[in-house]
Amino acid sequence: MALRKIREAGDPVLEKKCRPVEEMTPRIRELIGDMLDTMYEAMGVGLAAPQVGILKRIVVIDIGEGPLVMINPQIVKTEGEQTGDEGCLSIPGMAGQVTRPNYVKAVYLTEEMEEAEIEGTELLARAICHECDHLDGIMYTQHVEGELHRVEYEEEEE
Repeated sequence: MALRKIREAGDPVLEKKCRPVEEMTPRIRELIGDMLDTMYEAMGVGLAAPQVGILKRIVVIDIGEGPLVMINPQIVKTEGEQTGDEGCLSIPGMAGQVTRPNYVKAVYLTEEMEEAEIEGTELLARAICHECDHLDGIMYTQHVEGELHRVEYEEEEE
């Protein structure tokens, strides 16, 4: 697998709507592996294909419970709300207050192109919403309440 360049705010690819994945191919499989490697290297909890320049409806998420790969995800139900700091690998070093649903139910295809469903709350719900927004060309900054602020992340000791 390889690391891919994460596109940053201002790159027009981040404002485009992504196309559905019709079939699993070796190139799509390679892309998913590269997205996971890139997300982990950048110490993120989610990454969408347009963030690495590919206009396909694919997201990867790991909130610390192992990788979740979602192909053609669709949010089908939301409940409640949560407001908290949100950041993005495409806007490094910045965060802002965003209100998202506290519960999300989504349907998607697995890497085997089988239908699946997931329910998530709190951080997982936030990550699913954030990454699905990327697939429609929406950055979290469009939801920020107030101003973005700089954030410092401590490096983990090996």
